Amino acid sequence: QVHLVESGGDSVQAGGSLRLSCAASGGTYSRACMGWFRQAPGKEREKVAQIDSGGSSNYADSVKGRFTISKDNAKNTLYLQMDNLKPEDTAVYSCATASTLFFYRGSCPFAYWGQGTQVTVSS
Repeated sequence: QVHLVESGGDSVQAGGSLRLSCAASGGTYSRACMGWFRQAPGKEREKVAQIDSGGSSNYADSVKGRFTISKDNAKNTLYLQMDNLKPEDTAVYSCATASTLFFYRGSCPFAYWGQGTQVTVSS
């Protein structure tokens, strides 16, 4: 059974950095298509970044150049390094994965979600 647990959320000042982690279990994630989403109060969920089965990553325009997604396959852990944080980055951040049984390039059909971790950025 797929299980995703996020950690690393915190309250920081604008310009600061955080690294979020997502520990994955219940499958083999070395080629999994995975991503990070966020949802701020009163707003729709937004995809922040993803890394596909081939290792290619892409980002929302709002975070390009500031956020970096990566995976440690040995640890089955997905990361999101967030630098130069802005108040508008405040949200609950969740990781997600597509089925670990298939390879996906480009578009990831996310099927499993973690509970999320709160990131708050003050000005």
